[in-house]
Amino acid sequence: MTSTAGPPPYYENCGFQPENVHSAKQPVGANPYPQYFSTNAPSVPSYVPKVDTYQSSRPIPHSSRRICGLSVKKAIIIIVTVLIVICCAVAAFFIWYSVANSCLSSLIECGSSGVCIPPSQWCDGVNDCPNGEDETRCVRLFGPNFILQVYSPVSKSWYPICQDDWNDDYGKTACEDMGYSVDTYYYSQGVAIEDDFKSYMKLNTSAENVDLYKKLYCSDSCASGNVVSLRCIQCGLSTNSVNIMTRIVGGSGAVLGQWPWQVSLHVQGTHICGGSIITPQWIVTAAHCVEGQLSETNSWRVYAGILNQDEMVYKSGYKVQQIISHPDYDTDSKDNDVALMKLEASLSFTDDVQPVCLPNPGMMFETNQECWISGWGAESQGGKTSNNLNYASVRLIEQSTCNSVFVYNGAILPTMVCAGYLEGGIDSCQGDSGGPLVTNKNSVWWLVGDTSWGSGCATPSKPGVYGNMTVFTDWIYKNMQANR
Repeated sequence: MTSTAGPPPYYENCGFQPENVHSAKQPVGANPYPQYFSTNAPSVPSYVPKVDTYQSSRPIPHSSRRICGLSVKKAIIIIVTVLIVICCAVAAFFIWYSVANSCLSSLIECGSSGVCIPPSQWCDGVNDCPNGEDETRCVRLFGPNFILQVYSPVSKSWYPICQDDWNDDYGKTACEDMGYSVDTYYYSQGVAIEDDFKSYMKLNTSAENVDLYKKLYCSDSCASGNVVSLRCIQCGLSTNSVNIMTRIVGGSGAVLGQWPWQVSLHVQGTHICGGSIITPQWIVTAAHCVEGQLSETNSWRVYAGILNQDEMVYKSGYKVQQIISHPDYDTDSKDNDVALMKLEASLSFTDDVQPVCLPNPGMMFETNQECWISGWGAESQGGKTSNNLNYASVRLIEQSTCNSVFVYNGAILPTMVCAGYLEGGIDSCQGDSGGPLVTNKNSVWWLVGDTSWGSGCATPSKPGVYGNMTVFTDWIYKNMQANR
């Protein structure tokens, strides 16, 4: 966290440094600016080669009839050659199209296997695809009340499930399909039907010994008047809540249990990035934290429930089993700057170690909404990272404002959100990367974003930029489910 402004733009990760080490510096060879900020690039000269025309001094004897015959043959050869090239190009296009779109007509392809099945076999409770892709992501949680919804491949719509005859066994099945462990299951309960819901999925209790999805059928009525609210994990709880009436200026020291989802990610005993706990085995961080050599799992250790970096020196930390970086992450623009870490051993949840909630589809975070950032980042621009966990209050900034010519001039993509203050003074900084941007809604703490990049630290008109977690939630669930 920082409250000062200075010249170096664009913060990156710098690890925790003990007292006898000088201020954090920009890594050698790192590009301190996204491509969008290149304003003084020299123009590229264009060269037009000058070729002297050679002309023979001795005339070449010829006959007009021979020239005519040669010209006709030459024209025929050119025409045939062009036709052959065109035919080859057309054939190549159709071959490429058939490979790239191997499932023509109304069939749907199973991942990258090339196997095609009809839509009616998707989400029908039977694994028709080689890797079961047709039965993953058939359920989701919607809105701040965690409404359980099921996808109908026939109508291509999501429907809430009526609570009639629902029980926890069905709830556990739905949670497993989203990638959660049964061990974390929290509860299923009914909540009042919202006006937006016109149709429902209901359980056919007479259909015994069949998969959950085969028991469901569409209905326009729900006798109980309640739909299922499903919690696959008890998340978003803070035992020491922040005083939301007090504005934090430049960052304040955290206390245990205040941000229990915050973790410190170390390489060789040095803090590199922050991260957020979402399950006992999964951590969300930024993709730029695990680029290049840092993509090696055995390099990392994860520390949870500890406020001071000095204390982590005497702890072993958690080993990382797997790192999954977003496949569409772009190093230059920081598009899709999100990654997952799977731990070798599960975290033990306590008052000081808890998961944060992933935002559900249908949730809206409003402009100027109060959020909080936390981390061990530098407390001043260009300074060394902090020994203590700090936090600060920031506000969400409208994307159009953040993309204005005076702020980031179009560099903010849909996978990003801005938070901070246009007047500067409060911001995340180097060492905070990958850490959480959270907000409290319906008495639950939600992960709004992961710390990604910014121009300087706490600089006026240059607020912090964070990965947009509402865009990444589906990707996270898919990877949790595929790597259980």
